Amino acid sequence: MPELRKDPIVGRWVIISVERGKRPTDFVSPSQRKKGGFCPFCPGNEYTTPPEIMAFRPSGSQPNSAGWTLRVMPNKFPALQIYGDLGKTGEGIFDKMNGVGAHEVIVETPDHNLSLSTMQQKTVEDVLWACHLRLDDLKKDQRFKYVLIFKNEGEVAGATLEHSHTQVIALPIVPALVKEEIDSARRHFEFKERCIFCDVINQELDDGKRVIYENARYVALAPFAPRAPFETWILPKRHESAFMPADKSFADLAEILQRILRQMDRILDTPPYNFVIHTSPFYDEVNEHYHWHIELMPKLTKIAGFEWGSGFYINPTPPEESAKFMREAKI
Repeated sequence: MPELRKDPIVGRWVIISVERGKRPTDFVSPSQRKKGGFCPFCPGNEYTTPPEIMAFRPSGSQPNSAGWTLRVMPNKFPALQIYGDLGKTGEGIFDKMNGVGAHEVIVETPDHNLSLSTMQQKTVEDVLWACHLRLDDLKKDQRFKYVLIFKNEGEVAGATLEHSHTQVIALPIVPALVKEEIDSARRHFEFKERCIFCDVINQELDDGKRVIYENARYVALAPFAPRAPFETWILPKRHESAFMPADKSFADLAEILQRILRQMDRILDTPPYNFVIHTSPFYDEVNEHYHWHIELMPKLTKIAGFEWGSGFYINPTPPEESAKFMREAKI
């Protein structure tokens, strides 16, 4: 059973997950890892993965068989285990609990060679629908307070399999970074009675120099204080506190997400990247102070001693320049 342990000094939770250490790629240097070869996510290899939780497939197609267009299954090497109670306990000054949660994989396409930037837009919409459906289902479990949806694209970004996929982790606590955003947003709302994200969006749209792209419902921005070159945030223009389809459609979100990824591919030579979806916790999904968003980070620089020791990020590229490069990219 994995274990959650709390640092008593800074209040940070850490997952101690022995199961993750059993992955065959964990302790092999990147230069020694083989590309290609057998892929458990490709059609025909469904027998090598845990049984699927859900799939988009033609009617009459059998579960856990080929024929799917998108497939969701438990992670074979989960960071957290779905079974059991939290079992919160103390050990002197230290707090810990059982590593209870859910860890799932969304295999986005049966085509091993496609990515979010190269697949059809309708397929990207399906990926976003799968993320929403899994979040909506997991929040029914009273043990969970938050679901983090994220993607590691490329080995440098943490992907251990080449086949394009997104991950979903349900947690019994709200992640510290999300809580910091929520607390800061709540303080701003208490002082000004406005959402700080809405204020930022309105100011950036008026100014324009950090706006990368916008469509009817969403805007992509280079944040004012980015942690890394070409960091990009995608936000709904109108206030939305929780990740869900606007008017029952993910078409506009799929369009802007895919466009940003194609722009990055164009000017950064298909970089490895991470993205995360930050949304409101289950216990406060509908509110006026927090604004759900996607944070997208190409892996162009390394986190070294100064960053680890200080919490400061050194970014060699001003966001105004990165936004200009992105706007001018031909796709």
